[in-house]
Amino acid sequence: MERIWLKHYDPGVPHEVKIPDRSLPELFKDTAGKFPDHPHLKFMRGTLTYDEVNALADNFAAVLVGLGLKKGSRVALNLPNCPQFVFCYLGALQAGCTVVPFNPIYTEREMEHQLNDCGAEIMVTLSRFYPQIRKLKRKAHLRTIISTNIKEYFPGWLKPLYTLAMEKKSGDRVKIEANDYRLPALMKKYRDAATPFVKVEPDFPACIMYTGGTTGLAKGAVLTHRNLIANTTAIFSWMPDAEEGKEIGLALLPFFHSFGLSTCLNLSLVYCGTVLLIPQFDVKMLLSNIHRNKPTLFPGVPTMYIAIINYPHLKGYDLTSLRNCISGAASLPLEIQKKFEELTGCRLLEGYGLSEASPVTHINPIYGEGRSGSIGIPIPGTLAKIVGMENPAEDMAIGEVGQLAIKGPQVMQGYLNQPEETAEVLRDGWLLTGDLARMDEDGFFYIVDRQKEMIISGGYNIYPREVEEVLYAHGKIMEAAVVGLPDPYRGEIVKAYVVLKEGESMTEEEVIDYCKGKLARYKVPRSADFRAELPKSLVGKVMKRLLLEEELAKQKNREAAD
Repeated sequence: MERIWLKHYDPGVPHEVKIPDRSLPELFKDTAGKFPDHPHLKFMRGTLTYDEVNALADNFAAVLVGLGLKKGSRVALNLPNCPQFVFCYLGALQAGCTVVPFNPIYTEREMEHQLNDCGAEIMVTLSRFYPQIRKLKRKAHLRTIISTNIKEYFPGWLKPLYTLAMEKKSGDRVKIEANDYRLPALMKKYRDAATPFVKVEPDFPACIMYTGGTTGLAKGAVLTHRNLIANTTAIFSWMPDAEEGKEIGLALLPFFHSFGLSTCLNLSLVYCGTVLLIPQFDVKMLLSNIHRNKPTLFPGVPTMYIAIINYPHLKGYDLTSLRNCISGAASLPLEIQKKFEELTGCRLLEGYGLSEASPVTHINPIYGEGRSGSIGIPIPGTLAKIVGMENPAEDMAIGEVGQLAIKGPQVMQGYLNQPEETAEVLRDGWLLTGDLARMDEDGFFYIVDRQKEMIISGGYNIYPREVEEVLYAHGKIMEAAVVGLPDPYRGEIVKAYVVLKEGESMTEEEVIDYCKGKLARYKVPRSADFRAELPKSLVGKVMKRLLLEEELAKQKNREAAD
């Protein structure tokens, strides 16, 4: 069963890939040596070549060694997609350190947990976040905070404009405490220092990627150099028409998320491509960048594609340079996929992955057969199967719903400081994803829903994705999310949260009546809320946990009032 999908690979795509026996810094040095003058980063209308990024990475590696870091020291990066993230990431790896990316919108509690869990000695952060991190310094045993301003790598003409508009908000005028530094000053201090290059084996930890923050305290997935290189090598092999030195990847997905780190930043080191850095999501800025810079690769999440198709002036932008648009991180509604392809002329493929697998495991073939609603087939070198939800040792039959299991060179070493959690998800080399899925007779996989999000009402299993697909098909609805609320009689009942398209109106009764005509009675939402927007993580996932917590708090307040 594990190899049934092989016949569906694109022509020219290998079933296996040769993984370079290298570390990420070695891979980067190889690429920079071949294409020194090729643009590596484009940021706010400025450009840095591979040679320039290489020099900055060397400089930052010298900074870390000068500050006393050793092989295996953890360096935290609390940065958006900007040149500083790239050269600090590459420089830290070159110094033999392990990088820990941080989500800048984490709360103080989440930041403190992650810092204490990973044991980072140094954090690089934006100046605007420095006051917040400084409060955590002693609690989290941070030794040094290095701050940088987003404008430092803007083109010269743009810096004064940014300074006038934003400097007061950026934190530039905050006093720096003892043992903390400004990044430009440190880079200048160590500019002429010897360039360090600490040799590490491919199985040495490169990155600790925290995951699970939308459902509870985040766990650190330990990803090695081999894990990350294996994943990006397989992704590159998936694109048979990609040309070395000629591709431009659009990096809107944040690098602190494994999807953005692998498909945007690490992938550029494999195909010697240009990375178009976009630090925050704004649909007009995104479309302007595509129109002006002509990217060929756009990895994204459904919310990004939803924003594009609903942008009123979409016809004024040329998107024809895009060849590979891949949606991941959350389920891609069929209606969104169809509408995006119809309006833009670009093919939009659904894929699948998780941080514990570096992250990509499945994608629909780009030029071979693809199937709507499917996450596709496993990427080269990856095995997948469906196992029992209660008994992972049981292989499910074709078409039956069970838990998706993954095996391949991209699977993490384990969770940091969590041996029991690691043993729960890693079984005989197989990673248990926690996602409910099925495989059809041709080897295409379909995510039914997350096991933790499945709703059980009156003994019936209800998959939120199925209800959400129905809601997305309504012409007035732009976004939708479905959760299960506690119910004393049925166990759980379905509630829908809806964002309407601009200028549209609906009532709760209309939403429920519409669903009655499309779903079995037990799947129909019992109530619906209308929202201006849904709570999302920075990568674009709808945070259903927050919706559920809000409802539980309301319920508790009602009970207290009674």
